[in-house]
Amino acid sequence: MIQTPTFNQKKRIISGKKEYSRIISAAVINSHFRQMLLNDPVKAISNGYSGEQFNINNEEKVRLSVIRATSLADFAAQLSQV
Repeated sequence: MIQTPTFNQKKRIISGKKEYSRIISAAVINSHFRQMLLNDPVKAISNGYSGEQFNINNEEKVRLSVIRATSLADFAAQLSQV
């Protein structure tokens, strides 16, 4: 049986994608944040960027923790699969 996402699940997905976009944007702008994101995504996201925090829940952090990328393009490709 195929399950369709509930309203709250859809809202969480949209919210997560918005935060992912903010994360990638910060990485494009700042090489230090980008390197931290590539080396330790959870730490980079937990630390935030330029006083801004990312609204990523623990479940999403666990999924992001498995990303192993050597470039921002590779990170973004893997992020789209999470």
